[in-house]
Amino acid sequence: MKFFNYSKSVKLALLFFIPLTMFSQEDKVGNWLMYFGTNRISDKFSIHSEIQFRNHTITPNNTEQWLLRTGLNYHFSEKAFATAGYAYIPSYVYDSEQSAPESEEHRIWQQFILTNKIGRVKFEHRYRVEERWIKDDFRMRLRYRLMLFIPLNKPVIEEGTFFLGIYDELFINTEETYFDRNRLYGALGYQINKDINVQAGMMHQQVNTTGKWYLQFALFFNTDFRKKETLE
Repeated sequence: MKFFNYSKSVKLALLFFIPLTMFSQEDKVGNWLMYFGTNRISDKFSIHSEIQFRNHTITPNNTEQWLLRTGLNYHFSEKAFATAGYAYIPSYVYDSEQSAPESEEHRIWQQFILTNKIGRVKFEHRYRVEERWIKDDFRMRLRYRLMLFIPLNKPVIEEGTFFLGIYDELFINTEETYFDRNRLYGALGYQINKDINVQAGMMHQQVNTTGKWYLQFALFFNTDFRKKETLE
């Protein structure tokens, strides 16, 4: 019995890139270039680092936002950890001619991530709370993201594995207009080695009654800085 049908899986992966062909003008779709790092420093702690360069247009020449985020992770087990951290987000209006951002956000955030597997599919549940300062305005926001990782050419995601990454994330404000936004994402990923993987895909963001597509490229660097025990 065949465990993997390469042709069918490739066709499925290509479905995530079809929306890109629907746009004839580049200002109808944005672009996000992203880096994520989880660097283990002990059995219980790791450091989260993140840089996102977000653009109004599909070409990265019209800045929408920078997002710089860091945090300290506490690992309860290999399947559950919590994080507390800080983020700085400067934002720019479309076709801005000034070098300084039009608005700046300082953000404190906390999250809890829990993972489980059903067959070959890995599920990741992310619960996040954000305390946000935008100029003199303080806001709080709640987020929940469900993400699936589906290996294509191997039973598990390991070196040399192509995989699909799919998620939906809901953002809820704690007052006034409760619905903030929703993000739906699909990408094709490749695990280069045990520490590094890359993903390329599309994300649709719905804010109130306005929706927009974003082409996304992400690099993940998750390494272990714990000292290895030497054999005598």
